[in-house]
Amino acid sequence: MDARKGYLAEHFSTAAQQREATYLGMWLFLATEVMMFGALFLVIGYYRLQYPEPVAEAVRHLHFVLAGFNSVLLLTGSLCMSLVVRAARQREHRHVQIWLAVAALLGLGFLAVKGFEYAWEYREGLLPGSPNPSPLEDPASRLYMVIYLYSTALHALHVAIAVVLALGMAVRIHLSHMKLPERALTLEMGGLYWHLVDVIWILLYPTLYLLGRPA
Repeated sequence: MDARKGYLAEHFSTAAQQREATYLGMWLFLATEVMMFGALFLVIGYYRLQYPEPVAEAVRHLHFVLAGFNSVLLLTGSLCMSLVVRAARQREHRHVQIWLAVAALLGLGFLAVKGFEYAWEYREGLLPGSPNPSPLEDPASRLYMVIYLYSTALHALHVAIAVVLALGMAVRIHLSHMKLPERALTLEMGGLYWHLVDVIWILLYPTLYLLGRPA
């Protein structure tokens, strides 16, 4: 039994209607997220065009290797979420829980690495509010670090939400509150959210860390 023949919320007439409405609602939600981060990318792009040299000075101090490692963690997490959906459709309940747990662990790893990176930058005086002297002499460079902090912190919040969703679904499946494969559609929506978070980071990483970086 798949999602089309299984769970049907009472306010829907057919499974096809439910699936269509679910996808429509999710894509509309994802569109609002894209618009929010799209505006942020416009700000970053405008600032880079206006202050290329101060931005290059700030970018030179960012820890792009750590950020690259975090990219690997998120990409692997997206792979795990794809495996979750595949396992759900094949009624492999145990594999669904395992891949959800692995995805959540990778998300937590991302947050831990990002926290370490923030602590490092704070000690170096790069982040706003640090009591240590900043190596950035130009005020425009320090303002870029404010933009960097806001952008990455907003993304980290989305990663945290994705982790909570993955863990929540794993617990619900374990407690039999979420039946499979009837509720595979729910897992698909969680996977779409994770993929969006992943794509945003893949765009943020070169935009913030690599473009304009001195060779």
